[in-house]
Amino acid sequence: MAITHQHDVLIIGSGAAGLSLALRLASNGSIAIISKEELSSGSTYYAQGGISAVLSEEDFFESHIDDTINAGAGLCDADSVRFTIEHGPENIRWLQQLGVPFSKEIAPNGQRILHLTREGGHSFRRVVHAEDATGKALSNTLINHVRHHTSIDTYENYIAVDLITGSKQGLDHNRCIGAYILNKHTGHVETFLAKNVVLATGGASKVYLYTSNPDTSTGDGIAMAWRAGCRVGNMEFNQFHPTCLYHPEAKSFLISEAVRGEGGKLLLPNGKQFMQRFDERGELAPRDIVARAIDHEMKRLGADCLYLDISHRSAAFIKSHFPTIHTRCLKYGIDITKEPIPVVPAAHYTCGGVLTDMQGQTDIECLFAIGETAFTQLHGANRLASNSLLECLVFAEATSKDILANLSGVKPETKVVPWDESRVTDSDEEVVVTHNWDELRRFMWDYVGIVRTNKRLERAMRRIHLLQHEINEYYSNFRISSDLIELRNLCKVSELIVRCAMERKESRGLHFSLDYPEALDTEIKDTVLEPGKVSTQVTPIQAIQ
Repeated sequence: MAITHQHDVLIIGSGAAGLSLALRLASNGSIAIISKEELSSGSTYYAQGGISAVLSEEDFFESHIDDTINAGAGLCDADSVRFTIEHGPENIRWLQQLGVPFSKEIAPNGQRILHLTREGGHSFRRVVHAEDATGKALSNTLINHVRHHTSIDTYENYIAVDLITGSKQGLDHNRCIGAYILNKHTGHVETFLAKNVVLATGGASKVYLYTSNPDTSTGDGIAMAWRAGCRVGNMEFNQFHPTCLYHPEAKSFLISEAVRGEGGKLLLPNGKQFMQRFDERGELAPRDIVARAIDHEMKRLGADCLYLDISHRSAAFIKSHFPTIHTRCLKYGIDITKEPIPVVPAAHYTCGGVLTDMQGQTDIECLFAIGETAFTQLHGANRLASNSLLECLVFAEATSKDILANLSGVKPETKVVPWDESRVTDSDEEVVVTHNWDELRRFMWDYVGIVRTNKRLERAMRRIHLLQHEINEYYSNFRISSDLIELRNLCKVSELIVRCAMERKESRGLHFSLDYPEALDTEIKDTVLEPGKVSTQVTPIQAIQ
């Protein structure tokens, strides 16, 4: 028997964006949170660095705005940047009220104040953090409040399959009215109906072979929104974190930006520094510059990794500021108080995503996107460190206000066509999914990584089309699984990344092409893709001087 759930708001994703939105809405309606695994399985939990906000007397909004725009290489929207940054301090205060245990220090006047660290691209210390495990502290606090709120229902080990819209149901409107969601416990698809649906599913870093993100970062929200009819933009800008631990057993362990912010030096295998050859800011240059410099030197030398050294700071300082990194590295026989850390770049953040307005509204009525899933035009061509968690919080707040203002006027749909499993069978060839998953991630790394060419992009697209044919055939004939859903989404998002990269005939920010090594001086544009159109629609935005 088909199972149907009814709520006021359906939130797909349980990171900082989804959880904070749920808490802001919960007093005014019934909320459902969908999580692919446990609630703490998203990228937020693994974030080490922190949240950027203007919180010191020396700092000011205009500086944070300028730093963001400079990192974004001309593609940041001025209004989005200002909106996000000016709402930063109030959101940090909100988190403090919830009890997030941010690190403190003693001010000269004897008061305990927030300890602020500095990261690459920032002009001031403005990154609030909880030692080097900010995401864990943030997630645990939000999850604790969510679990104790009577208006919030949590569904763990559920994975969204597709959105339900009015047009797909033959209704006289095209509102988003819910989603089909696979219960991983039972293996059956359930129907979730809601007045409003929010995509907070994170990014798509798992399209790449090496990533700092957990296995859940498979671009589900972006793919579902695209299939439902939403535009996406700037998918060519995938941020590679410059420093992930290089060790065969480590699996995507991030070395925080703050290590460089606190004086960490990047070294070649011979022990020499090199960043000054690439940028006058050295180790404090924005991530795209640092990642590309590391990639260049590794390829020039044929080196498996480079090194990040903080051992010139005292052992007490290192252990107090980076306890998680110190402990994890010791597990692999690396004492960071005495020796450098072997590091490589890895896919880290999806700067593009589903187009939204300043309230998180997508092209489809009652469908919202927030966090890494969304394209708010904040990040431009390169995300400034620690602006991502800030974006999650600010746009979750803005979306909550918009939803609450219109909630009473939305008529709920109570009946839809249930998911049909009658014409599919269990697969006896799961190896197809596994093989295609591995193939996709490897050629995306090789052909659509830090440095691109036209030929590499063309090769990638040919392989994507072949995989899509195989995936669609498999999807049509066999009962779906979590792995198949993720593979289907990854393949679609890979196509969107390559299409955007093909459209951009220049190098800008995180998109670097050997065929177009220079940035265009005129008509700075976002790359926007529209469902149903083969070619991209390139839309000018407000130029930032």
